[in-house]
Amino acid sequence: MQLFYDPDFVPPLHTLGEEESRHCVRVLRLTEGASLHLTDGRGTLYRCRIVSADPRRCTVEAVETVHDFEPLPYRLVMGVAPTKNADRFEWFLEKATEVGVTAIVPLETDHSERRVFRPQRGEKVITAAIKQSLKAFRPELRSLAPLREVLEAPFEGRRFIAHCDQARSQAGKRYLPAALHPGEAALVLIGPEGDFSPREIDAAIACGFEEITLGTQRLRTETAALTAVVMASVVNTIHNS
Repeated sequence: MQLFYDPDFVPPLHTLGEEESRHCVRVLRLTEGASLHLTDGRGTLYRCRIVSADPRRCTVEAVETVHDFEPLPYRLVMGVAPTKNADRFEWFLEKATEVGVTAIVPLETDHSERRVFRPQRGEKVITAAIKQSLKAFRPELRSLAPLREVLEAPFEGRRFIAHCDQARSQAGKRYLPAALHPGEAALVLIGPEGDFSPREIDAAIACGFEEITLGTQRLRTETAALTAVVMASVVNTIHNS
C-alpha cells in the first residue's frame, strides 16, 4: 500500500500538492486509473483512484473511506527534553511515530541542552514516518514548553516521571511496564542528558506524578524516550492479543 498524507483532503475529488504530485507521477510512475491510499492524519483512510496524472497537480478521487483506521488502543503523551544534536531528537520522533504515540511535548528543563526548538523539521519527520509505517493517525508535535507548565496542566490519565535520582515518594520508583495499565492514558516525562534537577523531581511529585524507572541500564535521552514508548506498546499489545 502506498500512503499519501494531506490534512486538507475533502472527498470525493482532491488535487495533491506539488511535492506529493511529483512523487506520485514522476517517482512512482503512477498513471490515470491507478490506486493509492491517502490519509488526513486524523484517522481516516481513503482508497483513491487517479483521475489526472499531472506531475504538478495530480487529481485523485476517493472510492472508499475507512474511518478510525487502526487507532492506538491507548493514549500516550511523551514529554521529552530535546537533545543538543537535533538529529537524535528527530530519530526519536520517527521511531515513536512508527511504534505508536499520541503526542510529543518538547520540554524546557533546568538542565536542557537545547532551549530553542523549531518544529518544522520535526513535522516533516513525523509526516514521513506515518506514510512509511502506514498510519492514519498522525501524532501531535507540540511547541516547546517549560516543565512547570506541563506539570501544572490538567491531564486525564496517569502521569509519570522517569529519573535517575533517589526515589522521593513512599511508593518508590516502579518499573514502567509494571506500573502501566492496558488501555489507559499516560503522560511520561523524560529529562535531558543531565536528568531532571532535584527541584524538578520534587515539583513533579508534588503535582501528583508517579516516579518510574526504565530499568538498570544507563540510557541517553532519545533511547530512554523510545524505550518508554515501546514499553507502553508491549503492555497494550499483550493485553489485546
